[in-house]
Amino acid sequence: MFGVMFLFVLALVWIIFATIQDIRKREVADWLNFSLIIFAIGFRFFYSLFSEEGFAFFYQGLIGLGIFLILGNLLYYGKMFAGGDAKLFISLGAILPFSLIFSENLRIFVLFFLIFLFAGAIYSLSASIFLSIKNLKKFKKEFSKQIQKRKKILYAVLFLGLVIMAFGFSETIFFVIGILVFIFPYFYVYVKTVDEACMVKRINTKKLQEGDWLYRDLKIGRKRIKANWNGLTKKDIKLIKKHNKFILIRQGIPFTPVFFVSFVILFYLWKTGLWKLIGLGNSFW
Repeated sequence: MFGVMFLFVLALVWIIFATIQDIRKREVADWLNFSLIIFAIGFRFFYSLFSEEGFAFFYQGLIGLGIFLILGNLLYYGKMFAGGDAKLFISLGAILPFSLIFSENLRIFVLFFLIFLFAGAIYSLSASIFLSIKNLKKFKKEFSKQIQKRKKILYAVLFLGLVIMAFGFSETIFFVIGILVFIFPYFYVYVKTVDEACMVKRINTKKLQEGDWLYRDLKIGRKRIKANWNGLTKKDIKLIKKHNKFILIRQGIPFTPVFFVSFVILFYLWKTGLWKLIGLGNSFW
């Protein structure tokens, strides 16, 4: 239990620092994530040297790191995570194996991921609402623009939703599906509006950092710098600074607070044993 408590406190401190850094600079430094892995695996190794259980505590940490390395890369290349978030997620793989038994650790991983998805959805929606209210004038203008831009497609999807809802008189499930189809276009336009009206920022090129995401492709001489998910390289930034004083970039919502909330909830559920009451105990498998 001491080993798990130490890892929990260690990870909590690192996540707090990562959250502060993410909110202030919109990035999480590599050294922060990699040092958490080194400290966690190092502690597991030396703790196992003097443990009666042998090296199971150490091996489970390596297995967890391997699993989260695969998941983190899938989330990153699936464009669900930025680079810093993916690395923080991977580093938690060395922390989360609380048990000496692999099957139990696997349940912990599943529970953490479910909590993370749920907390992330609530956080993202809340943040987008806050940003839309904060930039209400720009939001209204952009929302109207997005509606006009996609008017024909919107009308077609809305009509389809009404047709499906009509079948709800015979089968209730069609009414539910129809409502979802009816709502989805407006939700898409809302998300697109928040992205365009609230997430684009004009900054001095002196403040550019590696990984920043251009708002649109930038042509400098014969070279075209693409606005892609991987962000700007040091070479790109050096070239931009020579030719541009200001530039538009996309800014994401700091996502590290979700790690903090999810990690604390998981540990509480595990420590109190409540996780076994929500379908992830032995009966789940």
